[in-house]
Amino acid sequence: MSDGAEHGVGSFEGEGSARMESDKYDFQEDETEHDRHAEADVDNGDAVELEDSLDGAGGMSDNYAEDEFYVVDSVESIGWIDFLNLSEEDVFRFNFADVDIAFEFYQQYAKHHGFGGRRSRSEKRGEVRIRQEFVCHRQEYRSPKFYSMPNRQKRPRAETRCGCPARMLLRMDDESGRWLPSEDERSGHRADERHAQRGHWRLPNPRFYGKPSGGYHNVPYTTRDMHNVNAKQRREGGLDAESCLRYLRECKTNDPALYYKEVVDGEGVLQHLFWCDGTSQIDYQVFGDVVAFDATYKKNVYLSPLVVFSGVNHHNQTVVFAAAIVADEKEETYVWLLQQLQTSMKGKAPVSIITDGDMQMKSAIEQVFLEAHHRLCAWHLLRNATSNIGKPKFTRMFRDCMLGDYEVRTFERKWFEMVEKFGVADKRWVQDMYERRHSWATAHIRGKFFAGFRTTSRCEGLHAVISRYVKSRYSYTEFLRHFQRCLMFVRAKEVEADFECAKGDPVMTTNLKQLERSAAENYTHAIFYLFVPILDKACAMRVVDSEDNGSYFIHTVSRYGTPGKDWRVVATSDMRQVRCTCMRMEYFGVPCEHIIAVLVLNNVHEIPRSLILPRWTKDRGGKRALIRRAGPRNPPKRRAGLKIWDRRKTKARLTQTV
Repeated sequence: MSDGAEHGVGSFEGEGSARMESDKYDFQEDETEHDRHAEADVDNGDAVELEDSLDGAGGMSDNYAEDEFYVVDSVESIGWIDFLNLSEEDVFRFNFADVDIAFEFYQQYAKHHGFGGRRSRSEKRGEVRIRQEFVCHRQEYRSPKFYSMPNRQKRPRAETRCGCPARMLLRMDDESGRWLPSEDERSGHRADERHAQRGHWRLPNPRFYGKPSGGYHNVPYTTRDMHNVNAKQRREGGLDAESCLRYLRECKTNDPALYYKEVVDGEGVLQHLFWCDGTSQIDYQVFGDVVAFDATYKKNVYLSPLVVFSGVNHHNQTVVFAAAIVADEKEETYVWLLQQLQTSMKGKAPVSIITDGDMQMKSAIEQVFLEAHHRLCAWHLLRNATSNIGKPKFTRMFRDCMLGDYEVRTFERKWFEMVEKFGVADKRWVQDMYERRHSWATAHIRGKFFAGFRTTSRCEGLHAVISRYVKSRYSYTEFLRHFQRCLMFVRAKEVEADFECAKGDPVMTTNLKQLERSAAENYTHAIFYLFVPILDKACAMRVVDSEDNGSYFIHTVSRYGTPGKDWRVVATSDMRQVRCTCMRMEYFGVPCEHIIAVLVLNNVHEIPRSLILPRWTKDRGGKRALIRRAGPRNPPKRRAGLKIWDRRKTKARLTQTV
């Protein structure tokens, strides 16, 4: 072995040597490293057999044990070796604790001398490996049959084998158990720039795909290598159903409150999976009065629909309560999902639910959450109005009927005027919308709390965020890992908003500074800035009449300069209980301008506690107290092996139980 033109590392050739003939040895190919190159090149494997030219079993030579420099017991110790100045004689004086350390040594030597290595044939005595051969990754030649393949569909891949004879043969010492290189025969090959490439690439680790490497030139694998590893893992089922449940069990050890439930059919195929962690459960206890959910597709390799249950927190930000991967969108599937949501949230039912109008969702909600108010997404309704009627003026009038703050009598009048004007009374969609008016018309849902929800646009926005973290090629386990990263991103926004609320106070800008300051002290910044325009509108309100009914007053409020439009505000004498006929306080949880006008009339400088909804306050309605009361940790339970349901009719079956 030389440092110049040749760099053989203890090679031996088979033409003049006797072949191994003993029946007691199991002769096999080590496929661990060979598989790394199988995707890049198709060849005839390693045709050269180990030769029975090694020394017989014997003790270690004294010179190995005397000099600690030549004893390699760990990969870290290899880093101290000066391979460029290592002589050929010194290489054969090394001994290794195991074959993996020896292979890393061979790889580093090869890297410093212009070629790459891989494992080749090995020999076993029973179940114990006693010999191992390392070769250049360009050893041997491609089989001739691959040059004349009939009906070839693709262009032949580039030649990567050149018959390089460089090899290193090791045997395990029977007495010490250490691995010693053989120096019976040696050969080398000419240094070639091409030898230094593929042999030193590393298989990609899916856990570090997103980790920075300081530039593409520092990444030790190609995009094709990454896809090959993904495909292999999917074929083996290592990242599918059972691995997915194993991941959830691991998460449960760190988060005992995590809840998950799966449904398996008679054939052992995973159909549905529902999960929510402890933080989501705490969020639901505080902000779960309003829930929105919708299904989206193409978030995993099996094309299973993803259903996300979400709401809005005290910063008016989207918060995730739970998620599920399902096999279909049937009514019974949604019933099961809502039942799991109720179970995981300790039986608490939402006050209001908003969906896109799917009939299966509607039926499921009516079965599980009987008292919940169900609202249909306004955006979807406007889109349906355009597609079913096809008249822009009708869509504008329909929008006015849907979102207008009218009394029920006014809504009825406007609806029938619109239907008569456009002659659509016989349209089935129009008839269906009128029958379902209690689920979408503001006139019929006034007084029901929806936290400002009118559409499922928050769901769409959340799906867009999820799409930045998960891809359609992801398996279930990959999806769960990246979905958790998405949750961390969403929750980090709440932490940032909490910090902004804590570090400073808003500047007072209205004429009602006492009430404005009271709002700033209680509300988060996001809700406060939604309340400021209400204070400005209150300045244009006038209390035109007040009627004393003993225990309460009825105030008539109108907007200055627009007579004929009045609101009634009922308030106790101490102003602890206040209600308005507009019912915006009940709908959004923030006092309306009519109530503010009455407070100003009665010279009230602070917003009454009855008018401050805890979910909008800085202390998050006692959320921190719920966090402190988190329960003790419990050990996870084991589950049986499962299989994967795949929309593409391909089932990845897992046979090993974890």
